[in-house]
Amino acid sequence: MTQDFILNPQLQQDCIQLGELTSGLVLLMNNQHFPWIILVPFTEHTELHQLERHTQQALMDDISQIGEWLQTNFHTDKINTAAIGNIVSQLHVHVIGRYKTDPCWPGVVWGNAPAAPYSERQLADIQAKTLSLFRPAGE
Repeated sequence: MTQDFILNPQLQQDCIQLGELTSGLVLLMNNQHFPWIILVPFTEHTELHQLERHTQQALMDDISQIGEWLQTNFHTDKINTAAIGNIVSQLHVHVIGRYKTDPCWPGVVWGNAPAAPYSERQLADIQAKTLSLFRPAGE
């Protein structure tokens, strides 16, 4: 992580830091209905097209790695990937595991997801699954 990197307070409030990948900070949205990862690139830019090509490629590689990790570890029916940023302008990418049985299926999760924070045990289980993928935050 770069010295100047500051995580948006909304993301800090809504998420749990899991670790880091090459391109950015890996967060878990605190909602047990969906395995919902948010990747926050280490950049001041707010739009994907503003990134240098090598940074875009590193970000896409990390997004793909997260998507594969979600499908393997959570046996999802579908992976949704989006960079919206209308409320939180800091560039961040949602990689969300979806199930045909989840409370928002087949619609979008934004603004529709019922709150269901993870228990300590659930978080410990998810963090154990991340050891092969992410560097712990701050390392």
